Amino acid sequence: MPSLDHTIVHSKDRFASARFLADLMDAPEPKAFGPFAALKLDNGVTLDFAEHVAGGREFVATHYAFLVTEEEFDGIFSRIQERDLPYWADPLHSKPQQINHHDGGRGLYVDDPDGHSMEFLTRTYSEELLTSL
Repeated sequence: MPSLDHTIVHSKDRFASARFLADLMDAPEPKAFGPFAALKLDNGVTLDFAEHVAGGREFVATHYAFLVTEEEFDGIFSRIQERDLPYWADPLHSKPQQINHHDGGRGLYVDDPDGHSMEFLTRTYSEELLTSL
């Protein structure tokens, strides 16, 4: 079965955005790779942060979800709290400064400097949960 190798994350400042995420996840420093700031994840997928300025158009902020262990979640959540960053239990940002406990796990959403919604969850959502939302 095919697997994701890399994706481009549009940003205003490629290294600032890549470092923001790397710092939250306690990941290695992003590396310059051509026009990208490449952030390699443990599963081999690379997020290639690119500065996006195309004819003066703004890019659309999007959503990225990261499946993490309970221990990794604790570290990420601690760093979010240390930085006094706003976070939410839901993608619509209607439950501020809360985490969710879907399917017996934990999850939260935090916006990166470019407005992308970064989700950290400890359990993949079940079909039952997805159909009930």
